[in-house]
Amino acid sequence: MILKVENLVKEYGKGMALTKALDNVSFEVNNGDFVAIVGESGSGKSTLLHLIGGVDKPTSGNIIVQNKNIYNINDKELSKYRRKDVGLIYQFYNLIPILNVVENMELPVLLDKSKVDEEFEKELISLLKLDEYLNYLPNQLSGGTQQRVAIARALLNHPAIVLADEPTGNLDSNNSKEIVSLLKLLNEKYKQTIIMVTHSLEIADEAKRIITVSDGKIVSDVRKEYSEAHHENNE
Repeated sequence: MILKVENLVKEYGKGMALTKALDNVSFEVNNGDFVAIVGESGSGKSTLLHLIGGVDKPTSGNIIVQNKNIYNINDKELSKYRRKDVGLIYQFYNLIPILNVVENMELPVLLDKSKVDEEFEKELISLLKLDEYLNYLPNQLSGGTQQRVAIARALLNHPAIVLADEPTGNLDSNNSKEIVSLLKLLNEKYKQTIIMVTHSLEIADEAKRIITVSDGKIVSDVRKEYSEAHHENNE
């Protein structure tokens, strides 16, 4: 087990204006899993991802990553956790406009004062088909290519977990399929643990496990291998 979410609650506002974005959410994720979290807008799925990523704090509950409760550590350690232990992929890429592709990829590693794994970097560049774009700035790249750079950046620091928040939300259908295929390949090739939030059931279907969230609660949790095997056994 790499992640344990335990009785997680996130509230906004007070009194009559109180909103429960997450209501007593609990689940576990194994190392090397590929989990899709789905739900309608406002269901709490992105809030959940942000809490796991250490970019927001829960009202109550625990998030334990690699046996470490990330909200029982000081701000310096939490900052290190965000840089080192999680790789974040957003809908809008968040590349630095004045940095080229390689510089954007390496930024989290350098901010962590770590050494770039050059062999792994070369492998990622090849796998993500970025070879010809290394000296390009973000505004010279298509949306799909920018997202591939963002994926490389998220992976280069060898994070425990990659968190992808609507990674295809800003892309056309062809680029969406390519990005999800790449995430699936990275999960299979490197056993990289990935948690992906998406509103698209078609995109979610590429994951190994689908957690559905509604009104801040988990309403279903289905592992695809089981459902497929179960279906075959009943034919």
